[in-house]
Amino acid sequence: MSDPPNSQGLRVSRLRSACNDCGLVQLCLPVSLESEDVDRLDRIVQPRRPIRRSDHLYRAGDPFGAIFVVRTGALKTYTLSESGEEQIMGFHLPGEVVGLDAISQGRHPCGAQALETTTVCEIPFERLEDLSGRIPGLQHQLLRLMSKEIFADHEMLHALANRSAEERLAIVLLSLSQRFARRGLSPWRFRLPMSRSELSNYLGVAPETMSRLFRRFQERGWIASHGKELSLEDVRELKAVAGPRLPEDAGADATSRP
Repeated sequence: MSDPPNSQGLRVSRLRSACNDCGLVQLCLPVSLESEDVDRLDRIVQPRRPIRRSDHLYRAGDPFGAIFVVRTGALKTYTLSESGEEQIMGFHLPGEVVGLDAISQGRHPCGAQALETTTVCEIPFERLEDLSGRIPGLQHQLLRLMSKEIFADHEMLHALANRSAEERLAIVLLSLSQRFARRGLSPWRFRLPMSRSELSNYLGVAPETMSRLFRRFQERGWIASHGKELSLEDVRELKAVAGPRLPEDAGADATSRP
């Protein structure tokens, strides 16, 4: 039975709705897809049950089988030292991909843990590879997505290297601002998904130092903070503190308050 008129448009519309604010939008929507290809791509994406706060999506050493796109909530990725000390490697918001760093070795080099109740879409990697070989342009989009994620991580590491604690905090707040803006949310007022202790771990400063930094930023009128609720009050000053070597996602115009 042939598809009714406009059925392809309806299917693409449904996929666009399902993948709104999702990293998958970079894989499928820029590609000219036939209705059958849209169905194939839609079928391999597997929504998972919500992950409760502090539960793991995967642990370091787990076999690699899929990449994941955060749908709601947030994750942190971390490693453990030989003595069992945690080192947070990154925070991942809706629309961002985790698990790419396991492709080469076949095992996850770090763990991924929910910072709050989180939902993800699971994309089995072998099925995605197979599908990308049969859908023109999908493989290019997949490689482009991987490159973008890796570049963003390297840019952040480069920006934070050899910086003062004050500069590092300003850089991360501006980066979060732009990442929220990409989701269509306010770049100036948002809720931090991580605790200040987790933020201090990521930035390599003591929790007491982090508390002092937040207090100093508030006293200078750069931010307003109430628990995890944060407002960037003086973005220009934050950019001045962060300095010229901002990562690409922290220097966009979306952080320029009127």
